[in-house]
Amino acid sequence: MALKTAVIIPARMGSMRFPGKVLAELGGKPVIQHVWENAIRSKADYVAVAADDVRVENAVKNFGGTVVMTRPDHPSGSDRVWEAAAQFPDAQLIVNVQGDEPFLPYQVIDSLMDAMNGDDAPGMGTVVLPCPREQIAANPNLPKVVLDANDYALYFSRSMIPYLREGGEEMPVYRHWGIYAYRRETLAKFVSLPEGRLERCEKLEQLRALENGIRIKVIRTSFDSIGIDTPDDLERARIFLETHSKHA
Repeated sequence: MALKTAVIIPARMGSMRFPGKVLAELGGKPVIQHVWENAIRSKADYVAVAADDVRVENAVKNFGGTVVMTRPDHPSGSDRVWEAAAQFPDAQLIVNVQGDEPFLPYQVIDSLMDAMNGDDAPGMGTVVLPCPREQIAANPNLPKVVLDANDYALYFSRSMIPYLREGGEEMPVYRHWGIYAYRRETLAKFVSLPEGRLERCEKLEQLRALENGIRIKVIRTSFDSIGIDTPDDLERARIFLETHSKHA
């Protein structure tokens, strides 16, 4: 029997690189609405936006979404998700879908949920996309990940990993998507931990888990997306949406 699941979308107004990006207009809708509409197509039992600003709250209510107001001072999206998860006490699986991923397909959410079900399922999971090295090497906004032989994460970095030394043998390169699934008890443990040194250095919350021995199962996807980290990303997303609308 599948675990009762809540998809929670943290939506913070004060982004360092692009403040207010979750409310930026994309195809006549705020970015957060695109994320919501994809998430509600998934198999999740509940979907909610975890907001920290009344402007986000009002926007979500305007398009008919469920919103939970959370404290503005959380150090990471997963900490915000945990506060919102209190509204769904029967959800045994919590999926954190970033509020700046307007094109993340619902099939990716479902695949991650499937991987997190079963008696031997991991406590935490995430998603990666194979990418050409040259496509992501110079972009610190696209975190990279290396995996062990059993598809658990070894390390995440904004730098290019693994490094291909001259004369070395090339191997698959993966870009990390900012979507996480947690067993409820694992998320409770995660948020009880202080920010880790690696987390503070790279500004990647998943490193807090690895620093403290929480293993992260990784699934691969062939779907691609455009995360909105900068105004340039928003322009790329607008072109992508317009192009795909014409061919729909």
